[in-house]
Amino acid sequence: MKVPPNALVLNLAANLSWLYTDLPFLDRFEAAARDGFAGVECLFPHEHDEAEVAARLRDTGLQLVLFNARPGDWAQGDRGLACLPGREADFRRSIDEALARAQRLMCPRVHVMAGLCVAPTLEERQHARALYLQQLGWAAEQAEQAGVTLMIEPINPRDMPGYLLQLQAEAHAVVQTIGSPALQVQMDLYHCQIVEGDVTMKLRQYLPTGRVGHLQIAAVPDRGEPGQGELSYVHVLEEVQRLGYGGWIGLEYRPRKIQPGGTSSGLTWLDTLPGSLQKPPGMSDSGSIDAL
Repeated sequence: MKVPPNALVLNLAANLSWLYTDLPFLDRFEAAARDGFAGVECLFPHEHDEAEVAARLRDTGLQLVLFNARPGDWAQGDRGLACLPGREADFRRSIDEALARAQRLMCPRVHVMAGLCVAPTLEERQHARALYLQQLGWAAEQAEQAGVTLMIEPINPRDMPGYLLQLQAEAHAVVQTIGSPALQVQMDLYHCQIVEGDVTMKLRQYLPTGRVGHLQIAAVPDRGEPGQGELSYVHVLEEVQRLGYGGWIGLEYRPRKIQPGGTSSGLTWLDTLPGSLQKPPGMSDSGSIDAL
């Protein structure tokens, strides 16, 4: 593939909580490196031995670019703690823990989930939002001191009913209100398309602001590989390139092939991208690492 000299490299990060799930979590690092990725992200590294995670990162040369702070008790229905009254101390402990882990693993970003505000009254929702701003303001101060950037992500209510933060405009308003360089928006185009659509115009509106610190992509509606579905990622990624975004793009999708090797064989969606979109160094046109 001949790449124009001014082409931006697509900094694609494999989400190890969604990809390579035929393998044990710690083995997914090697699989991602073998497929040519330079960066990875994951949901909850606190569920795994940190020394082993660090060893996998060191041995593969991968960079951990994003993970989630502890969201509370996921099995009991928690989807974040930031907006939950009575859980303030739990939230602050989760932030302290996540920032320390990010420093040790040299991860520059931590996603902080907002929490659920299910069937609230207007008064309850206003209180949840006020608490969310208060908690995030405190968290951003801690993050700035730690040299880590916190991410907030609008999530669609079909996949996560009752999630407090659903609209891009709401997330950007939160970032502007708090006004910290250590707080940015994690713009997942799968969620954006489901909730709002008009993805191209949303990218044109928000990427130039500098408030978007991370992108994620998946097909809509099935959350499979981005090569199919109602969003044309050829167009979308060309627009991302045109707007000068050079940050990481997380592949947070569910491979359609569930058998062993399904993630790697599914990377052929990258072959649909034009030459103006440069794949990560080491990744071939067949979607896996070039032979040496």
